[in-house]
Amino acid sequence: MALTSSVKGEHPFNHLIDTLKDGDRKYFNPQKLNDARYDKLPLSIRVLLEAAIRKCDGFYVKEEDVHNILDWSEQQNVAEVPFPPARVLLQDFTGIPAMVDLAAMRDAVTKHGVDPGLVNPVCPTDLIVDHSLQIDLNKCAIQNAPNPGGGDSQSQGPPSRPSPARPTPRRGSQCGGERGSCSKGGCSDTPGRPATAVQQIENTPLLCPFHLQPVSEPETALKNQELELIRNKERLQFFKWCSKAFKNVNVVPPDVGAVHQLNLEYLSQVVQESQGFIYPDSVVGTDSHTTMINGLGILGWGVGGIESEAVMLGQPISLTLPQVVGCRLVGSVNILATSIDIVLGITKHLRQAGIAGKFVEFFGPGMSQLSVPDRTTIANMCPEYNATVSFFPVDHVTLKHFKQTNFTEEKLELLEAYLKAVKLFRSYEDSSEDPQYSEVIEINLSSMVPHVSGPKRPQDRVAVSSMKEDFQSCLNEKVGFKGFHISKEKQESLVPFLHGGQEYELAHGSVVIAAVISCTNNCNPSVMLTAGLLAKKAVEAGLIVKPYIRTSLAPGSGMVTHYLNTSGVLPYLSQLGFEVIGYGCATCVGNTAPLPETVSEAIKEGDLVACGVLSGNRHFEGRLCDCVRANYLASPPLVVAYAIAGTVSINFEKEPLGVTSEGKEVYLRDVWPTREEVQQIEQDKVISSIFTELRARKEKGNTFWNNLECPESVVFPWDPKSTYIRSPSFFNKLCKEVQPPQSIENAHALLFLGDKVTTDHISPAGSIARVSAAAKYLLSKRLTPREFNSYGARRGNDAVMTRGTFASIKLQNRLIGKPGPKTVHIPSGQTLDVFEAVERYQRDGIPLIILAGKQYGSGNSRDWAAKGPYLLGVRAVIAESFEKMHKNHLVGMGIAPLQFLPGQSADSLELCGKEKFTITLPEDLSPKQMLTVKTSSGKTFSVTTLFDNEMDVAFYRHGGLLRYVARTML
Repeated sequence: MALTSSVKGEHPFNHLIDTLKDGDRKYFNPQKLNDARYDKLPLSIRVLLEAAIRKCDGFYVKEEDVHNILDWSEQQNVAEVPFPPARVLLQDFTGIPAMVDLAAMRDAVTKHGVDPGLVNPVCPTDLIVDHSLQIDLNKCAIQNAPNPGGGDSQSQGPPSRPSPARPTPRRGSQCGGERGSCSKGGCSDTPGRPATAVQQIENTPLLCPFHLQPVSEPETALKNQELELIRNKERLQFFKWCSKAFKNVNVVPPDVGAVHQLNLEYLSQVVQESQGFIYPDSVVGTDSHTTMINGLGILGWGVGGIESEAVMLGQPISLTLPQVVGCRLVGSVNILATSIDIVLGITKHLRQAGIAGKFVEFFGPGMSQLSVPDRTTIANMCPEYNATVSFFPVDHVTLKHFKQTNFTEEKLELLEAYLKAVKLFRSYEDSSEDPQYSEVIEINLSSMVPHVSGPKRPQDRVAVSSMKEDFQSCLNEKVGFKGFHISKEKQESLVPFLHGGQEYELAHGSVVIAAVISCTNNCNPSVMLTAGLLAKKAVEAGLIVKPYIRTSLAPGSGMVTHYLNTSGVLPYLSQLGFEVIGYGCATCVGNTAPLPETVSEAIKEGDLVACGVLSGNRHFEGRLCDCVRANYLASPPLVVAYAIAGTVSINFEKEPLGVTSEGKEVYLRDVWPTREEVQQIEQDKVISSIFTELRARKEKGNTFWNNLECPESVVFPWDPKSTYIRSPSFFNKLCKEVQPPQSIENAHALLFLGDKVTTDHISPAGSIARVSAAAKYLLSKRLTPREFNSYGARRGNDAVMTRGTFASIKLQNRLIGKPGPKTVHIPSGQTLDVFEAVERYQRDGIPLIILAGKQYGSGNSRDWAAKGPYLLGVRAVIAESFEKMHKNHLVGMGIAPLQFLPGQSADSLELCGKEKFTITLPEDLSPKQMLTVKTSSGKTFSVTTLFDNEMDVAFYRHGGLLRYVARTML
């Protein structure tokens, strides 16, 4: 390691070692290079440079890499450089396959006589359990759950029991409250729940589970958390074994907080200390919200599970030295605009600027108006405008924020002294300090107005003032990214239905899901407080939310619950149905319960375009619920507003938000809180004591986790009966010798896909459908649909995940001509489930490829989007273009990403997808090499291998990164 060798005098940059005034802390000071180019580097590039200097070992990081980074102005977009981050961040859905792979690697090296205890992450790794939460309960009613597989919950629901005792009854506290009576007849218990668990909930006072502060509806959150723990006990036992068996692994147990929130509040150090050296904090994470950390001046971005495993095992991230776009902020923020409006406004500007794969670095006089929560929310949207990071250097605003959090005065002094010593601290008063950028974009903050995003893609922004007209145009337009093509005579359809004994009507645009979810908006106190104050004013004005609307509030952490409660707005949110259902990702990742059957039937009867509104950053069509076709991203207060309105087809300026029982019309402007109100409460309530208390609660953990038993062995004792944790087959037939590349002969196309196939189409996610291949597997293991859980929870079982690969109902496979998880088994001509076809191909020893169009693999990076195809037997993907991260994942799994030549495609080459394909691979395979593809129809065409460097070629030759790492240990 670089730090170790520097102590021995072997480090090539020993002469750069410097000390702070106290003399105790050493650091590598790039200023001692005495090179004027350093002062002109963007600050994000200075972080890359420091890491390369510190970790320069002549193997993973070479002196040439350091000089290339220093010469950024000439080498940007040219040189390939390594980046060894300070730490790795895993969330449980992508973390569990990584840890399962490491456990399987221990088995593999043990078979070759190597000490399995040597298989450990080299880079410090934090794994946060937060993505398994399902919304089983809302208020005190069972919501067709625990039954994520669908079906008739009425016949399967658990028996009812009386509501838990409450210290002081309050108005609307009966089952269903003021939003209508509970259709299940009262609070419910769960079959098989231990008696002690029931007693625990019944005796729980009205306290926040994280801060022991009074909350309005504790039973919902506690029950959801309890169901989560029971449902996922086996996975949690594995995680706990990991925390004990592996060095450098810190597992944060469930019910503590969402991964991005913990990264911001608890794990971030800004300046790290190790082996007597201090250096900038940096991180790569498997959570799509990792880029939020750039709002704190910490360089970090999201990677796939495969890349994270490589970093965990000591290999740096390889990236092309990025161009850095300077984003200069000027002007003043509109007093009516929330930080979400600023986020979406900046996102629009940057998306139009064409900055894919670049770094964005913010500067300018407008920076002082953005709080740290504003900055982290803006940085979170990087994946939406395809930037790698949006970096906000540490400045006086950041330091002021740190003083209100967990940092001690000593830490703050160290942080400021070090960052100023290496010129990583920014002041915007002197423009001569501005770095040199690849280009500069100027954004005027005063131009930001409230927007929502949808109905199908996050990049389709709609001004709230134009929402009614835009939704109408969506009904008129042909089916596409925005259109639904509803005929004129059906656009005014009203479908009556019964719910809770009362009749309601649904129309096009009716809101049926409204979720303030466990997402990045919740880390910004201003928008959450705005939502709470809006709810308070709405309730006081006599407004309600219709009881059939699936409302939920899943805060990112207990801190949010605390300041909503102490500010007095939590009871009002609860009264409108937005009560705390738990802490973790739920609706956003497809873990919402099914809609009430009468609602679903009404939507189907009228072929209605029903709507979901959520305060997240992801909302692909069908992601929330199959029958909810239009989904809009909105700020938390607008989620509440649209829930009250009950429709997105409303002009808030001209039409009332609602009508009270007395017939009084109430407009949005009547209940929207002023910016001064919000800022005052934020200043009074979001204080350092919250952070201090939250940290103490995190470190204490929870009783379930503390009492959970786990194996004590060095290698994991796999349970052959387990349906959650299974040793994957990645290391089967692993030998020390590397075989030369094998040509792909007479392969069939498993799938023939079009443009923009996302990882949502490829990777298993959400609930497990009852008619799917994964369901058949689980049924064969004697599980009932109630026990299926979700794909995310079963990511540690390759048998489930392989069967769930390409199982999306939205998959457009040209071999069958309609959406669905089907394909044609070409030799027989039969239409089968994708996995059933694969079984036949594997039985006959036929290799497989995939044909695709442009931007194959766009969307959230997920390791199973590459692991799944690998286990299905896919040897290569031939596409017009690839999303870069997914392309890297394919290489990491030993799948060849092959690109049609410019101007060519499957259509231009007149491929029907039913040919046999032969791809000859030379023994001396090299990056960007041209290969020839021959088909059984007599056509021959060329493709380019998308191996960026010799390391990519090495991974492919070894059969993927995992096998490469295992062989290095042998």
